[in-house]
Amino acid sequence: MNSHMNTAISAAYNARKEPRQARSTMTVDAILEATIQVLLADGTARLTTTSVANRAGVSVGTLYQYYPNKQSLFFAVNENYLDMLASRVEAVCRDQHGKPYTEMAAALVETYVKVKTERRDMTRVLYLAAGEINVAGPVEMMTRRIEAASEAMFATASDGPFENLSTLNLTILNVLFGTVRSFFDRNMSDLLEYEFSAQIVSMFCAYLGSAKMRSVGSSTVA
Repeated sequence: MNSHMNTAISAAYNARKEPRQARSTMTVDAILEATIQVLLADGTARLTTTSVANRAGVSVGTLYQYYPNKQSLFFAVNENYLDMLASRVEAVCRDQHGKPYTEMAAALVETYVKVKTERRDMTRVLYLAAGEINVAGPVEMMTRRIEAASEAMFATASDGPFENLSTLNLTILNVLFGTVRSFFDRNMSDLLEYEFSAQIVSMFCAYLGSAKMRSVGSSTVA
């Protein structure tokens, strides 16, 4: 899907207005949390603006000031979640600058998995419901932010550099994203926090190690 179509979809699902005062922000936060709770309790099929308004303790009219339909509610919840995920990973990547690549790989995997499993029920619901609402725009934004943060991190590894870092980084992240998604799709997310996260880290460390560039005389080889 091209960027113009993503922009059009985002515009259709976006909130009608942004909260500008503390009270309005609290109202929006309550609405979005209520959306999550309804999704968890009833699933996407029974998500309605009325059920969310009742759960949030606001009138439907108040809800409509910000979100015109259930699609915009779901879109907003995803957008907030993905922004939070990207921010957490970005912060950890910044903190790892200059460290060995093994520590970087562990921090990247552990942080991503931790965010995904902190509220595993919410993560699973959002994965399942993503097929009903096009969230390609926020997903792409999250992906690009994490790609930039992790590549910048690995570029500073104390025991680098790496050959073809951009490709290396993209491969690692695609494996990470796909593996975590698979565990949630199969309802096995509890296993991620234990030996499987360690296995992912070991795999990434081996991959990074094989891509290290070493100086031999005056030339540099992999």
